[in-house]
Amino acid sequence: MTQTLKTFTSLWAMQPHDQTGIKLPYEQVCEMVAEAGYDGMAIDLGAGDVAQAHEVRPHMERYGLTPLIVAFPKSVESLRETLVMAKDFGSPFVDVIGQVMPLSVDGMIPVIRQWMDMADEIGVPVQFETHRNCITNDLYSTLCLLDAIPEMRICADLSHYVVDREFWFPLSERDMGLISRILQRSDSFQGRVASRQQIQLQLDFPQHQKWVELFKGWWREGMQDWRARAEGDCIFLCELGPPEYAMTDAQGREMSNRWEEALQIKAWVAEIWQELGGDR
Repeated sequence: MTQTLKTFTSLWAMQPHDQTGIKLPYEQVCEMVAEAGYDGMAIDLGAGDVAQAHEVRPHMERYGLTPLIVAFPKSVESLRETLVMAKDFGSPFVDVIGQVMPLSVDGMIPVIRQWMDMADEIGVPVQFETHRNCITNDLYSTLCLLDAIPEMRICADLSHYVVDREFWFPLSERDMGLISRILQRSDSFQGRVASRQQIQLQLDFPQHQKWVELFKGWWREGMQDWRARAEGDCIFLCELGPPEYAMTDAQGREMSNRWEEALQIKAWVAEIWQELGGDR
């Protein structure tokens, strides 16, 4: 059984890539990302658009970077065009942050099933990201969806649920168990550290270390579970967003270097992967 760790960063996170505020041209972004050892880059159609995706594509191809399409469909049918584009781009799957948000789980179920059927028809896998302001906004309703739809697969960005549920630290055994249920259905993972009040923490601040260790433990748990049931590429996306995801001081300057922090997360994840047995 072949299992390989593939690490990605996000085009959104590279515009700008650090606290200088400088937005680099796509050619330079792709060169920088490839030289850092990333395997691919996520193209976020919420932060950008289709025109941007086509503009950056040749630069990604030149540097051997795999594109990962992140979709924000505002209607059920609008995902179709994105799936077709993702197949053409060679995206390993489409990360869906669905903007169709029925109030009830019973209303959500047919939306998820229609998107999954559409993906099967076109021939591109879909994963539903755990994300605020979308159909998976709430941890509890998402768990109900997973119970109702056994085939539903998750892209785990747990930072959103830490903020959404305002988890106290340390988390209770019950709450840790709920997160474990999400990880057991996750086929890819995203790297950002949150606290109960902040979506994106600086990694080296002393007061944040308890949250850093919590997330490193979740990444280990998620990848270990993935290795026990899956094969192919385990995709981990280091996604540290620019302001207002990144906290700023009174002058609007970011309080840490996100490029260096993303490389730190990348190194942590590679170390965890090796401790779990490495590529095989």
